[in-house]
Amino acid sequence: MSSYQDVRRQAEALSPNEQLRLLEELAVMVRNRMPVKPSHSIMELEGLGKEIWRGFDAQEYVNQERASWNG
Repeated sequence: MSSYQDVRRQAEALSPNEQLRLLEELAVMVRNRMPVKPSHSIMELEGLGKEIWRGFDAQEYVNQERASWNG
């Protein structure tokens, strides 16, 4: 029998309040062991794909798109 099964069987024997407390404590323990992921900013995307638009007039492009909406 595995230790996981032993622990699960013991947890099943706990009252619902004790099970909730155990869950909360386990969640904190696991979160503390997880590596911290660096947060990202939308500003990291600034300039992405700019080479695609090189040589285009932005206002002319917008005007052409708007004109296409009217058929």
